[in-house]
Amino acid sequence: MEKERAILERLERIDGLRRDEAPAGVLLDEVRALLSEAEDWVSEEDVPDRAARAVERTREALENVFSAPRP
Repeated sequence: MEKERAILERLERIDGLRRDEAPAGVLLDEVRALLSEAEDWVSEEDVPDRAARAVERTREALENVFSAPRP
């Protein structure tokens, strides 16, 4: 339950930063931390397949953003 709570708190923090128009780098750091926490949760707990797939899709999306060629 602790990991779930930490994930929810991180989501709330990200939402607050977004509302406050925080710099992209700050938001990105929080998203990376969120993903790391979610990956730990998925690897340590018996989570629904849907949650595990969502974490994997998020990892792939984040990797794709940084591997895409820049204009």
